[in-house]
Amino acid sequence: MKTLHINSHKQVEMIDITGDVCAAIREQQVTDGLAVIFTPHTTAAITINENADPDVCRDLLMGINKFVPLQGGYHHREGNSAAHIKSSLFGASETLIITNGEVVLGTWQGIYFCEFDGPRQRQVQIQVIGR
Repeated sequence: MKTLHINSHKQVEMIDITGDVCAAIREQQVTDGLAVIFTPHTTAAITINENADPDVCRDLLMGINKFVPLQGGYHHREGNSAAHIKSSLFGASETLIITNGEVVLGTWQGIYFCEFDGPRQRQVQIQVIGR
């Protein structure tokens, strides 16, 4: 397993980790298989979406912040219930296909670490399975 260390800089942001994830997978020298990308945090997430136009991430964050506002009459004492909800909606992991030693992604797809309770120091774990 490979661990990436990520420093977020905003309370809510999407960080493109595609290059780091693909490099970590290549290091494993697996020709064909799967890679699970996981973050062990309850206020963060992993997602795959467009990485060609930065407005896509801005729009995703704008939409999720409208859907799950920071202040919503929540009861959790730490004051970060919105972050927990967003994390559950996006999910803590993604599974990637590896073919011919490369991660299979669509033309416009990138892998993102989603921070919902930053800024913080975070981890992303990558487990590669294959031959």
